[in-house]
Amino acid sequence: MEPYQIHLDDWRRILIGEVPGGFFIELIIRTLFIYILLMISMRLMGKRMASQLSRNELIAMVSLAAAIGVPLMTPERGLLPSVVIAVIVVSVQWIVTLLNGKSQKIEAITQDKLSILVSDGKMDLAKMKNNRITRERLFAQLRSNSITSLGQVKRLYLEASGSFTLVKEKEPQPGLSILPQYDREFQQMQKTDASTAVCNECGNQRTMPGNTESPCERCGEIQWKEAYF
Repeated sequence: MEPYQIHLDDWRRILIGEVPGGFFIELIIRTLFIYILLMISMRLMGKRMASQLSRNELIAMVSLAAAIGVPLMTPERGLLPSVVIAVIVVSVQWIVTLLNGKSQKIEAITQDKLSILVSDGKMDLAKMKNNRITRERLFAQLRSNSITSLGQVKRLYLEASGSFTLVKEKEPQPGLSILPQYDREFQQMQKTDASTAVCNECGNQRTMPGNTESPCERCGEIQWKEAYF
């Protein structure tokens, strides 16, 4: 459309567009067809498509979404290309799933690996950096599971799907408090352990009394804090 053809008071063009009225009946048919096509495609790709998506499943979903846009909105485009794209996407998803079941190496390449972000109350800063997980993001995730100290965490996994899995300590140990610094009132309610100091950077524990001026053997940080339960 040329610029001179665009007028702000052209409500018919703005609301209806340049298509004939009969196209709206056709649009109903196209929408129902695409809806059924997507439903069948997602059913064929498995139950996980209705749950949290993996990377491959997200790619498949985006590909399907891209395939349906043009035939829905453009009257001169047919529906058959959408069917072809859906068949290709479903087939590729099946093949990848089959290969993942036969080879852990292929699964690691296509799905990525899980990472242990917290182990026995201590953060793995290198893995957090590799996965672009900040301290505040990790602390927020733990607080959402009613955790107030790293000493309450046995393991925190970052799954290949991007979700977090928390395994709590059966008997909480002293660890680094993960409460916000400005929440002094709640922090004062935490029970402290005078016999243990924790690294402010990674949560590594050190028995007191001891030398809290030497660097942490895990991360090299020199700032130590009081441990909390």
